[in-house]
Amino acid sequence: MDTRSIIELVKTKQNPTRDEFAWIAKGLANGDVSDAQAGAFAMAVRLCGLTDQSRVDLTLAMRDSGDRLHWDLQGPILDKHSTGGIGDAVSLVLAPALAACGAFVPMISGRGLGHTGGTLDKLEAISGVDTNQSGEAFRSIVSVVGCAIVSASSDLAPADQRLYAVRDVTATVDSIDLITSSILAKKLAAGLDGLVLDVKFGSGAVLQEIQAARALAQTMVDTANLAGCKTTAILSDMNQPVLNCIGNAVEIRAVMECLSGSKNHPRMMELVEVLGGQLLEGAQLTAVNNGRQAIAKAISSGDALLRFSRMLIAMGGPVDFAENWDQILPSAPIVMPLVAEQSGYLVGLNGTELGFSVVELGGGRQLPEDVIDPSVGLSDLLPLGAKLNKGDALLKIHASNEADARTAAKRIMATISIADEPPADTAIVVERIS
Repeated sequence: MDTRSIIELVKTKQNPTRDEFAWIAKGLANGDVSDAQAGAFAMAVRLCGLTDQSRVDLTLAMRDSGDRLHWDLQGPILDKHSTGGIGDAVSLVLAPALAACGAFVPMISGRGLGHTGGTLDKLEAISGVDTNQSGEAFRSIVSVVGCAIVSASSDLAPADQRLYAVRDVTATVDSIDLITSSILAKKLAAGLDGLVLDVKFGSGAVLQEIQAARALAQTMVDTANLAGCKTTAILSDMNQPVLNCIGNAVEIRAVMECLSGSKNHPRMMELVEVLGGQLLEGAQLTAVNNGRQAIAKAISSGDALLRFSRMLIAMGGPVDFAENWDQILPSAPIVMPLVAEQSGYLVGLNGTELGFSVVELGGGRQLPEDVIDPSVGLSDLLPLGAKLNKGDALLKIHASNEADARTAAKRIMATISIADEPPADTAIVVERIS
């Protein structure tokens, strides 16, 4: 076998064998495949596509390019993946809720990408929390607490890490085949028994058109199931944030409000219950049609909060975070309301622009080496359909200085639409795919 011949097979819409995909994956991981060859392979897949079986073979080859996790625990190994959106801290509530219901959740998460926030950045807004855990520590936390949310080891699907970096500079990020293999290679390497995918669409999502999101969701579900991991998906609306806030510390505050029951966040809880319910029912941890109630009970009873607190402590976080989170989390020195310039109904906002306004405040990265300010962001966003009087607060801007707050206010105001009639109601969960 040689790399050039395998690229030729993809380019001419022939089907490389599983061994040939394994050759490519091994070469990506150890450097035998050059950057030029990696780019050519990615472009061939992007332009010519893969068959269902070839997509499975590539995914398994990428999975097997590094370490694979194996578990011997008294319960199913479950996880969730989101394609990215704004104000989305679902993982931080869902993982401990699943653990409280008898599942084990080894969640390997990412950092902020573009306008979307990252679960790891949110966790690290809590002083002391270290998301870079060793493999041994990761296994221990999962087995003892029931869940751990950590960054990916360099030994997990290393071929994907190499190919992803090449895709980023070769205009091949938007290939459904490559997106599917990239996401699933890491999830399958984690040794899962069940997976649920939250595929988002709308102005605050990476994929903004519902047709593209549906196609990706179906492809990932089919590929994961053919690869041996029981997987379902939902399509969720991201034309407004999941939470009423965007930013690292402000989202952790909302997470603690959900877990403690001190404040209701209905869109967030709807998503948590639907995703968690599907996982519990698929793993037979609860009866059919009882999964949502089980997740809700795990949260309302305080069991999920206890699991979350124990996870944070095991990862270096404060031992009293569950009791004193509001005092421990960092706060921005400037909190400025953004007020409506006219009366009417809030009918639209641009989620991508909201996300980038938080990045410009310092809550995300414009360069890989940028240091995040966890205190900045947006909070108290009104939902679409809210009735407004002129001068009512639309949201609050949390900034490190007044100049940054004013710049963010100007950018955000340009994206907000107010009309005389309210918009049609839209549910956050739009469709289920299995």
